[in-house]
Amino acid sequence: MRTLGNISAISLFVADVPQAKAFYEDVFGVSVIFEDEVSAAMKFDNLLVNLLQDSEAPGLVEPAPVAARETGSRFQLSIWVDDVDAVCVQLRERGVAVLVGPVDRPWGMRVATFTDPAGHSWEIAQGLETS
Repeated sequence: MRTLGNISAISLFVADVPQAKAFYEDVFGVSVIFEDEVSAAMKFDNLLVNLLQDSEAPGLVEPAPVAARETGSRFQLSIWVDDVDAVCVQLRERGVAVLVGPVDRPWGMRVATFTDPAGHSWEIAQGLETS
């Protein structure tokens, strides 16, 4: 049996696919590898992020309900970087509001967070040197 330890793709439910697509292209510098009228699949190094029109989401998760953006964050995606402070400068230059940080966490990471236009939480993080 193949191991289930390698995440290949995640679908993010969004209200406005063109807006989300433009955000991901601009902020992350990723390319669209598939697009139709209700979705845009963005290629990260080892992960495919599928931006799916939220009206199409019930077909993927039923019988579970699709949560509205206003219900709050239910997960966070993290990207490890070499310099959180420098990345925060780049994010702000691209018009992204950094919500938290950069701040040092007790578990040895320096982090900052922001959200995409659909409210999905993203964290950039770097390991802190311990002596």
